[in-house]
Amino acid sequence: MKEKFTLLTSTCVPLPLENVDTDQIIPARFLKATTKEGFGDNLFRDWRYDENGNPNPGFVLNQDTYKGDILVAGKNFGSGSSREHAAWAIAGYGFRAIVSSFFADIFKNNSMNNGLLPVVVSPEFLSEIFETLKKQPATTLTIDLPNQTIINNVTHRSEPFEINPYKKDCLVNGLDDIDYLLANKSKIEAFEKMRN
Repeated sequence: MKEKFTLLTSTCVPLPLENVDTDQIIPARFLKATTKEGFGDNLFRDWRYDENGNPNPGFVLNQDTYKGDILVAGKNFGSGSSREHAAWAIAGYGFRAIVSSFFADIFKNNSMNNGLLPVVVSPEFLSEIFETLKKQPATTLTIDLPNQTIINNVTHRSEPFEINPYKKDCLVNGLDDIDYLLANKSKIEAFEKMRN
């Protein structure tokens, strides 16, 4: 069982870069581990730290200005290789949701499989969020998964977003694919008996 995702109101961390690929999210040299532990420490490793391991003061995750459970990213986030470790790193860092105008499909599915909600908004709404965060770093967004809406709590503008109904059900109930099957075990057994 994972943490249930229903309503999230949080401040945000802006990353207004387009075409951020999975190698930038979690560099390949950190993919040797087979458990999800510790990946958050190396999220955006080559941007967060210099070659000597010192924090890069210019990178947003190393600044006190922005904090929160929501990462707001530029268009085409999560492109590149299909490594699930990218979702592990983002969730491991503490993010619960990512907002962008476009996600790579495999990354999007990997995120939902790991309890991380990718919210696709229009390019205009994304620009508005970035602009609001620039002016007011303490801006919060509210993501209402049951009603599939996202609200900018400064401008009070909202947008609906799409999500696969099965993945939505899993996120709302804190289930992964195995949990979902186990929760429906009696229905599956009844169906099997009907067929025999």
